[in-house]
Amino acid sequence: DAKKLVRSPSGLRMVPEHRAARSPFGLDEPPWVPDKECPRCMQCDTKFDFITRKHHCRRCGKCFCDKCCSKKVPLPRMCFVDPVRQCAECALVSQKETEFYDKQLKVLMNGATFFVTLGTSDKSELMVCRLSNNQRYLVLDGDSHYEIEITQISTVQILTEGFTPGGGNTRAIGMILQYKVPGSEEVAQMKFTAGEDFSCNKKLAASWLAAMHKATKLLYESRDQ
Repeated sequence: DAKKLVRSPSGLRMVPEHRAARSPFGLDEPPWVPDKECPRCMQCDTKFDFITRKHHCRRCGKCFCDKCCSKKVPLPRMCFVDPVRQCAECALVSQKETEFYDKQLKVLMNGATFFVTLGTSDKSELMVCRLSNNQRYLVLDGDSHYEIEITQISTVQILTEGFTPGGGNTRAIGMILQYKVPGSEEVAQMKFTAGEDFSCNKKLAASWLAAMHKATKLLYESRDQ
């Protein structure tokens, strides 16, 4: 998908040429709180003057003094090329998301192997599941081939094992995915289960499921924007 470099008041961004090609995990730039509506820092209430200048957080658009909005942090969900100024609260959120973009997104794209069951069928098929390079499709390959548009996913339930009454650690072993069938209101379901045989690496599958859980949270957040 072709991309273009654009300049906004917030900084340089590398964005898809067509909006339909944008990542489903992306966020739009927020409108900035107008300067005239912001005589004081929206965090510490310091009054702005010639010495105390105002700055806008690139993630929330609110107005702060330099002390409350001094951090420059990467913001890949808005496609910024360089780290951008953010308030302390937004910087913390963006720093946590950096792990998803640096590590978990790669895990999803590399894929993992699961037994996949369609709907209420009692038969399963061994398939490699991965996120497409443009982040817009969940691709399943085995004897069959499926592509599920990420934006059509309605619910994701992670299945775990290992829970004990004393609070022992749990491990992700599968998931139940529900999604809307394109062109209809019908909701389809798939169940993913990590296999027991040597062709299925359960540790890799658990990592992939954890990354998928994080991706789902970001997807829901993007929808609610």
